[in-house]
Amino acid sequence: MTLWKTYKIGDLCEISSSKRIFAKEYKDSGIPFYRGKEIIEKQKGNKISTELYISQERYDEIRAKHGVPQKGDMLLTSVGTLGIPYIVQDEVFYFKDGNLTWFYNFEGLDSRYLYYWFLSPIGKMNIDSKAIGSTQKALTIETLSKFEISLPPLEEQRRIAGILGAIDDKIENNRRINTNLELQAQALFDKLICDENLKYEYIANLEHSIETGRRPKGGVANIANGVPSIGAENIKGLGKYDYSKTKYITEEFAQSLKKGFIKGYELLIYKDGGKPGYFIPNFSIFGEGFPYETMALNEHVFLLDFGDRGYNFFSYFFFQTEEIMRYLNAQGSKAAIPGINRNDVESIAIPTIENRTVKEFCNMVEPIITSILVNSKESSRLATLRDTLLPKLMKGEIKTE
Repeated sequence: MTLWKTYKIGDLCEISSSKRIFAKEYKDSGIPFYRGKEIIEKQKGNKISTELYISQERYDEIRAKHGVPQKGDMLLTSVGTLGIPYIVQDEVFYFKDGNLTWFYNFEGLDSRYLYYWFLSPIGKMNIDSKAIGSTQKALTIETLSKFEISLPPLEEQRRIAGILGAIDDKIENNRRINTNLELQAQALFDKLICDENLKYEYIANLEHSIETGRRPKGGVANIANGVPSIGAENIKGLGKYDYSKTKYITEEFAQSLKKGFIKGYELLIYKDGGKPGYFIPNFSIFGEGFPYETMALNEHVFLLDFGDRGYNFFSYFFFQTEEIMRYLNAQGSKAAIPGINRNDVESIAIPTIENRTVKEFCNMVEPIITSILVNSKESSRLATLRDTLLPKLMKGEIKTE
């Protein structure tokens, strides 16, 4: 029988932060510099949205005097959005003090096991109960070092981390495949859109439907389950969905709706919200049971359907062309509450499906987009499996050999 023992994390590894980097030291290029925001994006496999750098000389100075994160070390978000762990890969970067805590020089503790421990219910409970601060929560190095963790022998830790890691590796592989598939579809579109002989028509004059949904009076904050309500925060691109942001409407309210349900393969458009005077639209397509079998829109999303799956896919790429993005940005930034309306969408001139090259694109891209959605659904299923196994493995309820 495997014996589990309880330790303080600070007794099993070194815990520290970074040396302070001032804003005036930021550069246009050089060594990547990450804050909590960028580490969260990397942990989710997303592209870094804000690129910051420090000079090679400053990095070399810090590395020589104080050390820098190495492959296998772990970082943890420690201010604001707390407790998001990240295992350092074979990469070069530095990070912001205060925002992130650095775990390294592990003895008797596998860093990947610690990574999953922080993602487990018991890890999250520790974070929630011991964070300090009223307006902005934080985790201090002293607090983290005193966290108690129950551990099996090191080899067992590695087996547990290996099981969970294999699932995450498959999810990451699906993400990479999807990125490559979307690039292929984008390349096909870019070649097509250069055709100067394409015939255009205003969406208002084409056969189509455009609708939005609604939420109940009083909002959905206190509804724990039911029918997923898809809002602007969920429109993040093709085959992408953040399940942590899912909100719900009740089954009863859903039955009262006459429109606003996502059947699959329609173009979803982020229609309003954001800072006054500034609007950037975003788009998505759901389907193949991803992210849910049954979904309803809220009032911040348009559903545009041309009645042809392939042409809906074509519109996904067309709406993201520079000209259309510039137009929607201009229209959406006029209002006090940034956003676009039905007329803004229907006033767009789009190449029609009667164009031979458009029809060919629709036929070629349909299996590509379908594959992306199938992969995304599989990743969702795998994530559910991982989250089911995680607490059981951390309690020793499942044998690993």
